[in-house]
Amino acid sequence: MSNDHINDVDPQETLDWTESIEAIIEAEGVERAHFIIEKLIDTARTNGANLPYSASTAYINTIPPHLEKTCPGDAGLESRIRSFIRWNAAAMVVRANRKASELGGHIASFASSATLYDVGFNYFWRAPTPDHGGDLIYFQGHASPGIYARSYLEGRFDEATLDTFRQEAGGKGLSSYPHPWLMPDYWQFPTVSMGLGPIKSIYQARFMKYLQHRKLADTKDRRVWAFLGDGETDEPETLGAISLAGREKLENLTWVVNCNLQRLDGPVRGNGKIVQELEAVFRGAGWNVIKVLWGSYWDPLLAKDKDGILKKRMLEVVDGEFQNYKAKDGAYVRENFFGAYPELSAMVQNMTDDDIWRLNRGGHDPHKVYTAYDSAVNHKDGPTVILAHTVKGYGMGAAGEGQNRTHSQKKLTEDEMIAFKDRFNIPLSDEDAAAAQYYQLDDDSPEKKYLLDRRKQLGGSLPVRKSTAAPLEVPPIDIFQPLLDGSGDREMSTTMAFVRILTMITRDKKMGKYVVPIVPDEARTFGMEGMFRQLGIFSSVGQLYDPQDIEQVMFYKEDKTGQILEEGITEAGAFSSWIAAATAYSTHSVNMVPFYIYYSMFGFQRIGDLAWSAGDSRSRGFLIGATAGRTTLAGEGLQHQDGHGMVQAGLIPNCISYDPTFAYEMAVIIHDGMNRMYNKQEDVYYYITAMNESYKQPALPKGAEKGIVKGMYLLKNGGKKKNKVQLMGSGTILLEVIAAADLLLEDWGVDSDIWSCTSFNELAREAHEVERWNRLHPLEDAKVPYITKQLTGHRGPAVAATDYIKQYPEQVRKWIPSAYTVLGTDGFGRSDTRVELRKHFEVDRYQITVTALKALADDGTLPAVKVADALEKYGIDTDKLNPLQA
Repeated sequence: MSNDHINDVDPQETLDWTESIEAIIEAEGVERAHFIIEKLIDTARTNGANLPYSASTAYINTIPPHLEKTCPGDAGLESRIRSFIRWNAAAMVVRANRKASELGGHIASFASSATLYDVGFNYFWRAPTPDHGGDLIYFQGHASPGIYARSYLEGRFDEATLDTFRQEAGGKGLSSYPHPWLMPDYWQFPTVSMGLGPIKSIYQARFMKYLQHRKLADTKDRRVWAFLGDGETDEPETLGAISLAGREKLENLTWVVNCNLQRLDGPVRGNGKIVQELEAVFRGAGWNVIKVLWGSYWDPLLAKDKDGILKKRMLEVVDGEFQNYKAKDGAYVRENFFGAYPELSAMVQNMTDDDIWRLNRGGHDPHKVYTAYDSAVNHKDGPTVILAHTVKGYGMGAAGEGQNRTHSQKKLTEDEMIAFKDRFNIPLSDEDAAAAQYYQLDDDSPEKKYLLDRRKQLGGSLPVRKSTAAPLEVPPIDIFQPLLDGSGDREMSTTMAFVRILTMITRDKKMGKYVVPIVPDEARTFGMEGMFRQLGIFSSVGQLYDPQDIEQVMFYKEDKTGQILEEGITEAGAFSSWIAAATAYSTHSVNMVPFYIYYSMFGFQRIGDLAWSAGDSRSRGFLIGATAGRTTLAGEGLQHQDGHGMVQAGLIPNCISYDPTFAYEMAVIIHDGMNRMYNKQEDVYYYITAMNESYKQPALPKGAEKGIVKGMYLLKNGGKKKNKVQLMGSGTILLEVIAAADLLLEDWGVDSDIWSCTSFNELAREAHEVERWNRLHPLEDAKVPYITKQLTGHRGPAVAATDYIKQYPEQVRKWIPSAYTVLGTDGFGRSDTRVELRKHFEVDRYQITVTALKALADDGTLPAVKVADALEKYGIDTDKLNPLQA
């Protein structure tokens, strides 16, 4: 904090104090000096001094040269290896785009962060071995070419494989970014959707504590590293959860922010200083902050800066100008940086312009980076963030170094490739460099031996993804027998049924301990408060207070071995915890069974990008969309009522989604999911809706299990009257369908077959798969979609009604073997009673009845006047505004 605005009335006294602090630092270290300073500040404040707070420090390295650690390796060999990796990363992108410019790719991000990765690979990141679970690395997505280039030097990929970069359609290419779905043995985490890697890394680090406390996996010596760009911190997911990491003192978490001062189009903070901004934010959230701003070539100048004028200049220059310095040359830096003050001009008067240009940034200095990493892994009082000052497009020269356009740079001319080769001393001819030839090490070369030896000492190559978890023994379905038998005269919601199912599973002696119930501060809403005492809420410090409701049976109980993750009001955080648990089979070699229950409206709509990432991550687990449907959550209105979640769930290829009506349906679906995910170990996850509307729950009809899982089954077979319809429904609207069948029979003499359609999504997927098979096998007997098989032989037009938009049941229209009409809840939600809401959205029993009669009239089997009579009988306003427009 600058004191320039204060008139120093006693310079000698000031000098005495500063020399005292310097002496303490020299004799006892910076930690002791920090303690003394904080004690003095606290004393001043206690005595009434109003001292302003500053969370940022001088714009210099956090760790001074005399406290730096010596990097133990061979700096010369490492520098050459790093240069070869840089070259191959750039060549891979250039070669791909010479083949087809539409392939794209990025050179500049890895160019700026190569040293940050190299030091980690050489000294800190442990691979999984029988004795160690390995560290978890969230690589910055745009840096993937550099990671592939290292794997190439290690011999994991050959030249032909590098030449498949971004050519993935054949199933064997190198994915554009980290994608476990496409490279299931290589990438651990998908990260290129900016902001998601950082938040997931926080909850991953916390979940590792959860596993350790519950003695489910040994994670105490494992670390989580996340790499991100300074521009990525503008994403709310990036910084939105950092207080959790500080609060939980996650010393197993290290973030490395590549502060190259540029985002995709230009400067991150052209008129400000992103490093200072981030330092303040992270310090305030309880993180240990290490700034790595200046490389070793700056050390002599900073040592000469006795009056602080150099530090002052470093602090006052805005980021947009720092970008300019590296986009131009040494003469420009001399004039515009050092030339601002005569003292600085004098400081560099004996330096050439080339010497000034050589003044390096800290993120490109392996010694500075090593010191920062070593300090981070030895910090025991919370998470660490390393803010590393780099240059975007480092080494690209006129082709993009420090330039606004550099992020999108994917092509280099032959001359630019030669210049790149010369800058990093790549042993290739100009002709080979112009052709972007790869450079591979001989197996007996010192560089190859060194490269492999460093990784051997750390357990092997990275990145690597394992799937070695033993399957779980899934209990038989009769564990849910009370729900399969129905509720008799007692009414129950499917949300209540889910809570009973979850309780039954957690009590199972073999599977129960692996269940991870996750709630975002809504446990009482969903009737789960009974689990507080039974299972406990996980807290790394236990419970340091007497809960207000301790006298009650279901008091709020926090515990170090608690099983529930109660995440607070953060769907993104809760979902990140769910992903950590849902991928534990891969990252921790233990199958965990996460159940995340939440307001359905705040699921795929709110955190859809994380849900997509969960699919890419090959997650396994259950998502429970509670209070689902647009007309079941009566009083909450437009922002809370979900009428499209099932459609959104269907967009994710490996998300299996259901909208059950009855408790037995939910039990059958969850049991099927447990078998698929934890016995057969399929890489799918389940989304299941749950409603808060209570009604009598019938018993499981004999033989209905297969149909429940497939997506539909015949709930009731109607009679043999002349006029007959096929009524289809799901969720609570199936109850309206059942009531409509009664009205049709009693008021109009029309019979109905009633179909419970647990998943139009699964029906549509199966039908599409059958259709594809038929198209590709024209000489074989055609297969018939399941939905068509079920409806064939059942007379009359079909009517489908759900609590979701019409698009949800519309997707099966092609395979309905009769006339087909759908009803749905298109439009915005609103607050009212369920009866009025269903009337408004035209999905109640009366609208279903009229729709069925109209379908029969269109079929020519019923006079149209009967439809008009029904409209009048049921008081339906034919001039009412369409709900979609209301």
